[in-house]
Amino acid sequence: MERKIKYLLSLAIFFLLAAGCGKVEKEPVNPVDPEIEKDVDYMAKTYLRREYMNVYYYWYQDVYNRNASLQPQKYGSIDDFFKALLYQGDRWSWMCDRDEYISTETGVYKGTWGVSWAQAAEDYGDFAIRVRFIYPGSPFTKHGITRGARLDAIGGRDISEPFTEDKLAIFNEEIEKVSTSFTFHRADGTDVTFTASRATELSTRSTLVTEVFGPDDFPGLGEEVGYIHYLAYKFTMVSDIKTAMQDFHARGIHKLIVDLRYNGGGDVNAATELVSWLAPIPAQGNSYVKMVHNDKLASLDKEVAIPENKDALRLTGLYFILGKGSASASEVTVNGLAPYMTDYLHTVGKQTYGKPNGMYVLFYPGSDADYQQYNNDDYSRLKYAFLPICFYNKNSVDVSIPDAGMVPDNWCPDDLYHDFGPQEENIRDCLTHIATGAFPVHEKPETKAASARPGLLLPTPEASDPHYGLFKALP
Repeated sequence: MERKIKYLLSLAIFFLLAAGCGKVEKEPVNPVDPEIEKDVDYMAKTYLRREYMNVYYYWYQDVYNRNASLQPQKYGSIDDFFKALLYQGDRWSWMCDRDEYISTETGVYKGTWGVSWAQAAEDYGDFAIRVRFIYPGSPFTKHGITRGARLDAIGGRDISEPFTEDKLAIFNEEIEKVSTSFTFHRADGTDVTFTASRATELSTRSTLVTEVFGPDDFPGLGEEVGYIHYLAYKFTMVSDIKTAMQDFHARGIHKLIVDLRYNGGGDVNAATELVSWLAPIPAQGNSYVKMVHNDKLASLDKEVAIPENKDALRLTGLYFILGKGSASASEVTVNGLAPYMTDYLHTVGKQTYGKPNGMYVLFYPGSDADYQQYNNDDYSRLKYAFLPICFYNKNSVDVSIPDAGMVPDNWCPDDLYHDFGPQEENIRDCLTHIATGAFPVHEKPETKAASARPGLLLPTPEASDPHYGLFKALP
């Protein structure tokens, strides 16, 4: 049978025509086994193992014998069974129900504050809770809250430094409420107290932000420098990327800073559009990513080429700002361009997340008729979506992204004290190199204060989100 299956390229969801699984042996069902009769997801569990994990999973050979002995009815939930099927080193595969999948697809979330919270504990020993970025439409934006704002009180209760486990408990309790009060010390040095309610609905398909820095913005610059910051490679942003790059081209920009420190991935069309503007002209037509599958799906191995673009920027300096929030498409972009820009591609910041692989989106129910509905964006019958790792990515010279993440050439702490701009430490380091030819040297913390006081730490989004780094595309 032929079916159109959505899949993720490390960071992305693709649509492609894939051959069916062929003839498979049906697993026996014991109709008198009371545990099986009580398990409402028994058929879904056996379908998952037989049709998907034994065929599409990158490590299927390593887990096949073990998985064959598992009894689905012994697992309380299908999520528990899915996790039991995974290869020991797999920290990327995940699954979800219909509602979560639709939210992930659309980027629309209900009842959210629209901010990402963080602490500067690892680099500065500072456990105060701060805003690391904020989405347009957040209820905080009208109160002047930006990156760098420090939360000093919530629900009328003090959580300022010195930070304690009791204060972390207060934050965790109050932030779960639908409405509460906040006292912030804003990035501009002023204080504000207000009451806010969660946004009823908010789109995380954030807008792309660009700036141009000149000699008036940073001393020593002899030319204008472009800066682009965005949080995800989204299909809806392809035209935004093109518009931004056309503007850079019109202004004669030849030095560009691309801030990907919180970009967990996105749509391959958006990534390819960006690459087409950044890559040097001689690299056009060559591949920037190769996808390698297991032996059963070797026929699906493919390369994605850098498109021809006569208006490419012809850069003489390209600077990527990276961090633990950089995943998937962000890593693929840097890894893919590296062979073509060895003399003038620079990486700044901290080690990336490490997502060198990709997954198909495999649905249950999964008949041909069901897939026809899903491919028409009709998910009325969908119960579960499974996203097991199905392939690994390499660049044109067969270099893979390390599982532990990419280490930047120039280490710089994540400056949570300033909004994005020339005063922010990572951006300032890039501008300093452009102006002087040398990067500032930062001393890494000898001991991690965060590790010494784990009870005071918030979970980072990329560590707590099992499906960090997605993107959707059409071939």
